[in-house]
Amino acid sequence: MVAVFSGILLTFSTAVFAQHEPAEQAPAAQEGEHEQKKEGFDAKEVIFGHIMDAHEFHFFEWEGSDGKEHAATIPLPVILYSAQKGLTVFSSARFEHGHAEYQGYKLVKETIGEKIESTDPAEKVYDFSLTRNVVQMMLALALLVWLFISIANTYKKGQGVKTAPKGKQSLLEPVVTFVRDEVAVPNLGHKSNKYLPFLLTVFFFILINNIFGLVPGTANVTGNIAFTAVLAVISFVVIIFSSNGHYWKHILNPPGVPGWVKVILVPVEFISVFIKPTALMIRLFANMVAGHIIIICLISLIFIFAGLTHWAGWAASPLSIGFTIFIYFIEVLVAFLQAFIFTMLTAVFIGEAVAGDHGHEEAAHH
Repeated sequence: MVAVFSGILLTFSTAVFAQHEPAEQAPAAQEGEHEQKKEGFDAKEVIFGHIMDAHEFHFFEWEGSDGKEHAATIPLPVILYSAQKGLTVFSSARFEHGHAEYQGYKLVKETIGEKIESTDPAEKVYDFSLTRNVVQMMLALALLVWLFISIANTYKKGQGVKTAPKGKQSLLEPVVTFVRDEVAVPNLGHKSNKYLPFLLTVFFFILINNIFGLVPGTANVTGNIAFTAVLAVISFVVIIFSSNGHYWKHILNPPGVPGWVKVILVPVEFISVFIKPTALMIRLFANMVAGHIIIICLISLIFIFAGLTHWAGWAASPLSIGFTIFIYFIEVLVAFLQAFIFTMLTAVFIGEAVAGDHGHEEAAHH
């Protein structure tokens, strides 16, 4: 790929001559021409516009007969509160993609996303707007609840208990069985049924959001550090409340370790308690963001080469689309893989926290 793109760049590169006259002496017409030449495809804006949160679902743009660009979007509700104006609710379409103000508020686009500010510097605004990440999480949650309640009701009617599962049952029962037999039981043993509902919820919630993020125009929810941070905090709370004295004894006073080694080992072990959920957060976030960035970069190559010459854009299209389709299929695999890894590591960390109980219960039983 590097060799092909390098050949295209060398073949269709254009010469750029230095400007001998000072910039301030250039005619106004030439300045306008330079400004028009600077305008073009901005890959950075496209990439960050996709992976960051927004107040609308943006699908595509086209140039209308009036010569203006139009966008196919689904605006989302803006919900603001301030002491001066009280509660204010309106559609994000009022901002006209950041080009207009409405009721004293404006949409400010930044490097890491966009936010709503008041035109009055003295006004403090509390933003409760439904962004596309929030809306998509709600849709994923609604789908998750509907899916499993409908399947549970089917089992209550006897279908799949005494007879073969059908429909949604046959699709999800192997996945549920896999999480139980390959994730919960090996790591949690006799306590697997206690934590299985939590592990299944985490697995399917991440999986559904991963798959939703692969649909063009949707939000990359699992590629948002706030989303993965909340999941990591929930896992951390479950791990801490599941821990026992045996777990903390091995952290704060490792048995069979010389005293001078404990001085180094105990702080490391204690810090690892917080590093584990942090690793869960970063791993899911980085993998999901990386895949989306690669796909957008490959598609952006078409427009970057088209900026050199029209023919170069067409020549790069088959190669870019081919690699994009290849990476897209890998992303489908990654969607399942990252949900599995997050669930597996959570089960491993919980298993470490409850490891001491199994031996004590077996001794009491004997």
